[in-house]
Amino acid sequence: MEAREMFEEHDQIVLEILQNCGAVTPEKIERMVSKRDREEISLTDVVLASEAMTRNRFFHLVADYLGYDYAEDMPEEIAKEAMDTIEHEEARRLAVVPIATDGSSLTIIPKDPFNFGVIDELGFELGITIEVIVTDPEIVEDFLEEYYGQEQTYEDFLSEIDADSIAEVEEGGSTTELTEMANVGPVVRFVNLVLTQAVKDKASDIHFEPFEDEFKIRYRIDGALYEMAPPPLTLAVPVISRIKVLADLNIAERRIPQDGRIKITISGSPVDLRVSTLPTQFGESVVCRVLDQSAVSLDLDKLNMPPEIIKNVFSAVDRPNGIFIVTGPTGSGKTTTLYAALREVNKIGTKILTAEDPVEYEIEGIVQVPVNHAVGMDFSKVLRAFLRQDPDKIMVGEIRDLETAQIAVQASLTGHVVLSTLHTNDAAGAITRLLDMGLESFLIAASLEMVLAQRLVRRICRKCRTAYEPDHELLQLLDVDPMEIAEKKFYFGKGCRECANTGYKGRLGLYEMIIVNDSIRELITDRAPTLVIKHKAVEQGMRALRDDGLRAIFNGDTSIEEVLKYT
Repeated sequence: MEAREMFEEHDQIVLEILQNCGAVTPEKIERMVSKRDREEISLTDVVLASEAMTRNRFFHLVADYLGYDYAEDMPEEIAKEAMDTIEHEEARRLAVVPIATDGSSLTIIPKDPFNFGVIDELGFELGITIEVIVTDPEIVEDFLEEYYGQEQTYEDFLSEIDADSIAEVEEGGSTTELTEMANVGPVVRFVNLVLTQAVKDKASDIHFEPFEDEFKIRYRIDGALYEMAPPPLTLAVPVISRIKVLADLNIAERRIPQDGRIKITISGSPVDLRVSTLPTQFGESVVCRVLDQSAVSLDLDKLNMPPEIIKNVFSAVDRPNGIFIVTGPTGSGKTTTLYAALREVNKIGTKILTAEDPVEYEIEGIVQVPVNHAVGMDFSKVLRAFLRQDPDKIMVGEIRDLETAQIAVQASLTGHVVLSTLHTNDAAGAITRLLDMGLESFLIAASLEMVLAQRLVRRICRKCRTAYEPDHELLQLLDVDPMEIAEKKFYFGKGCRECANTGYKGRLGLYEMIIVNDSIRELITDRAPTLVIKHKAVEQGMRALRDDGLRAIFNGDTSIEEVLKYT
């Protein structure tokens, strides 16, 4: 699949600008596209770094393409009434500078002219027409810092806040009282700060946890939890109420779990948060899953899969029928792998349906259905309905019961590709799990094409990666032949500013894949134990998770401790 098909809207616009301007040769554009894919940065950054044209020229072209006016610099004087139309903190969050107003319209200069959501949000909030002028984002950022000051840090806010000034609402307080408390300035600023910091640190989850004597806030970064400095306990109810307001949840209901979603702009970029509340002994615990699509690669080539695994995954989803299962524990990247696989076959001539709990990333061209257990719309019911929708490929978030498994088999045997996930320890375990559910062995053998097991391990920080000699006990735990590792180098991360002294930055996948051929089908039909199926797959060339972990260790990508922890 050509890389340009994988572009987000932003990069697609820049690509069209380059193709239409006549200033850059097609060969140079191709090189820019390759660099963008290789380094996982925006095409705008690639163009500006290449010096193919001046910054002024590039942003002038952007303005022309989007139908906006262009200015080489910020105005020397900005009317106070224009600046006062947007609160300073809001202008900082949205990364826009209001420069003129006539009462019925407001002219702004955004840091990111491609973020149309900010323009819509402002127009809706203010109830007026928004006019846009484009200038160099660096100039806008300098102006924001000069006039609105540096963005306040989490620690700065904690040292300044007067928590006692925020009125507490008693248990059973009315919706109005709770909403008023949630909309108090310091509470709004604090929640925005926590969310902003989480997105900057590339956290996947934010945990708000009230205890008897303290209120904890923790971020999950690269699979590990890190605790922030605890805010005052009196902030627990206001902060959690604020999140419930943003997620459009019932703010007065504290007895049952609730699920919601927040769409918010942080530092000028749109971010999606999935919110889950849980009643506990000392108040509601809230977890926000950060669904920042810009931080997640939905491209098979960027999931660090070995080339032979990529080739087999593509062949599994490109088949006319059959079941492809991805297995692993929660948070091992199963859904991301399935999304990436579907993106490979997401073409005009292919009808793709997904049933998810809930929909995590919205992908254009794919019909995505959230399951809703409250009204009885579970995976099996959605899957049954899918078969009447004339699909080519179907993704089921998870096979959880016999009914869903049976319909998945029926779908695959009637000419559909079915992709799904299971929670098992390894690839062979997925087959045993299906048998345990009550699925007939001959049906599994007839429909299953491939099983991919995966784990996510933390990647050693490149800036502070250091070679060392691991001790004998650690090597023994790896259970490898001493001759095999005689000449090998081992690395660990010392910790530096780049990785916040953790020694790790980013994650990579470990994979094992069973291709269901005739000999494996025979074992499935005979209901062979998991270990027998695994040995047969290894005999036929499968690299087990632990062996893939060794490959990552010897490449200097991860540490022995990470591989031992996850395999």
